[in-house]
Amino acid sequence: MNSEFVLTLSCPERPGILHAVTSFLLGHGCDITEHQQFDDAEHGSVFLRTSFTGPTAGITVDRLRDTFASVADTFRMEWEFRDAALKPRVLVMVSKFDHCLADLLYRWRSNALDAEIVLVVSNHPDLEPLAAAEGVPFEHVPVTADTKPEAEARLLALVEEHRIDLVVLARYMQVLSDDLCKQLEGRAINIHHSFLPSFAGAKPYHQAHRRGVKLVGATAHYVTADLDEGPIIEQEVIRVDHRAGPDQLVTVGRDAERLALARAVNWHCQGRILLHGNRTVVFS
Repeated sequence: MNSEFVLTLSCPERPGILHAVTSFLLGHGCDITEHQQFDDAEHGSVFLRTSFTGPTAGITVDRLRDTFASVADTFRMEWEFRDAALKPRVLVMVSKFDHCLADLLYRWRSNALDAEIVLVVSNHPDLEPLAAAEGVPFEHVPVTADTKPEAEARLLALVEEHRIDLVVLARYMQVLSDDLCKQLEGRAINIHHSFLPSFAGAKPYHQAHRRGVKLVGATAHYVTADLDEGPIIEQEVIRVDHRAGPDQLVTVGRDAERLALARAVNWHCQGRILLHGNRTVVFS
């Protein structure tokens, strides 16, 4: 049985990049099973994701990293190898809305999510029974204006303790501090209840109803210090018409939120997303 790996990289555009990658893999007895590439002519950059199998004997992520380093240096690559068999460890943060958490737990339990949900953290105790029903530990970390620094320190301690690879804000209704956002850069995903940018503030679906919207959407993006302005990973839209009242828009919106967030989490965990400034390259 062969081991499965994924290589992702970005670098300045120049001849020979693909040849160097494929020659390296061939030299290690590896077989490419999926390859996707994006050449950004505007910025002169190349983005690449390659899945491949290698003989079990002697091929490890550490060995691949050690031997690929000289190739990467030649082309000034930013790169990463990952073992496809090792599912990223995910911490889900929630408040009182349960739809995104319930969806992620269902996909995880049914093996439709390429991740391992190891912990749920919330600033309210309401969703502990939902996590407990799936056998996932639940940590209640209350947050007030006075205790926010302590709460965020506790979150970071949990991230380290549980060896968390990805933090998912599944309708977590607290704004993270700039410092916490920086510490979680590139490994925290949020779902926004809108097809950004639109309807900021309270009761967004009521605002949408008053404006007579015809599309309801949701946006999954990486968390940054600029609230809801992080690199966009996925957006989902659902068409509605004049008959939809605020409550119906909420229901439709929650469907959009579930879909966009699940795709974003899966793609991140499969190594399909490369950051490109304030944008993303998504090999879906």
